[in-house]
Amino acid sequence: MSASPSCVALIPARSGSKRVVDKNVRLLGEHPVMAYTIQAALASGVFGKVIVSTDSEAYAEVARHYGAEVPGLRPAEFASSTSPDIEWIVYTLELLRERGAAFDCFSILRPTSPFRQADTIRRAWAEFAGETGVDSLRAVEKVKQHPGKMWAIRGRRMTPLLPLVRDDGTPWHSSQMASLPEFYIQNASLEIAWSRVALEDNTIAGTVVMPFLTTEMEGFDINDMEDWWYAQHLLSEGTYRLPEVSAAPFAATAA
Repeated sequence: MSASPSCVALIPARSGSKRVVDKNVRLLGEHPVMAYTIQAALASGVFGKVIVSTDSEAYAEVARHYGAEVPGLRPAEFASSTSPDIEWIVYTLELLRERGAAFDCFSILRPTSPFRQADTIRRAWAEFAGETGVDSLRAVEKVKQHPGKMWAIRGRRMTPLLPLVRDDGTPWHSSQMASLPEFYIQNASLEIAWSRVALEDNTIAGTVVMPFLTTEMEGFDINDMEDWWYAQHLLSEGTYRLPEVSAAPFAATAA
């Protein structure tokens, strides 16, 4: 029996967020947001290492407190609001390889998806490891706003984004939602790929991508203050639970 491929968890935690200031270390419940992703990754048992990539020593301190490794601060040129993921991923994978810690696969776990559980990660890993001929796996969920109902506006005219019709000739934009094919949108909670895809092809996804269907709040992502308030509401209502955190709260976390 061949050995299972090795995998490293890569948790991006760039500082400088503007829509939700310090969102990666802002307190949600008793702990900073970052803590829940770190602890879920560790509890999953999937990864040889759990790495936080950050440009902030203050963030790095939080990451280490909750059990992640920070092999070095991310260079400023890879930490702007417009920096593509592939830059810091290749940088981190090469840094680890230089230090004798090469991995067959990597998983991007964004800390702004705090409701993702250890079991979510285990499920995704089992699906990816059991599949052949793919470059990567990406978390997706069924769309709420169907692209068949979307329009592009140019001046005083608009055209349907998908100018398709059903078998009976009815345009998608004039059809009942139940009659349209299902579409899915990626969410930010989880990606897994073979390291060769990043190191050799300079992409985080490759060309053959398999879906991982998230359910309920697994794919929820905190992008703006409305998302932040909703996450707090869910916690106050006890509707959904965050991953268990074994470490004591980090006292110096940014508010």
